[in-house]
Amino acid sequence: METTEPNSTPFPNVPPVIESDYREYLDSGVPSTVAIAGHPLHPLSIIFPIAFLAAALGSDFGYWLTRDFFWARASLWLIGLGLVTGIIASVIGMSDFLQIERVRKRTAGWVHLIVNISILVFTALNFILRWGDPESRILPWGLLLSLIVGTLTSITGWFGAELSYRHKIGVVGAGSKRYP
Repeated sequence: METTEPNSTPFPNVPPVIESDYREYLDSGVPSTVAIAGHPLHPLSIIFPIAFLAAALGSDFGYWLTRDFFWARASLWLIGLGLVTGIIASVIGMSDFLQIERVRKRTAGWVHLIVNISILVFTALNFILRWGDPESRILPWGLLLSLIVGTLTSITGWFGAELSYRHKIGVVGAGSKRYP
């Protein structure tokens, strides 16, 4: 149900997973703690691990369908690049998490953090599993790990968007790091 009452936000409010605060909706937002010329780096940095890990899932399916070693080697490289760029994105995101209280006060902030840590752990396991023999480890465990990572990436993306769009964190604005 969509609401526009003064004590609610003008979008669906689905507690307790997704919190809404009308004051945050009216607030100008909290800028990221890691930015260049006011442009937050976290949204920029996340596109790389998302692209690499989604492509790894695709190349795992490519291997499953064709049994061509090319896809096994591609998956190993994509998972490795996803892990490295994911660590970079997580360091940037952790800076905001630690320095902006509004992030830590929201369920979306904690879910985003925990799911992203899980993604890094599963990705590291997937990389270690394949190291030395990328082809024989894809089926079934490598593909399963890639599928789990793909699913978790969708979930954490939702909660990251909640932080940016619903709670206005990491945007251009002069709002309070604590509360609006």
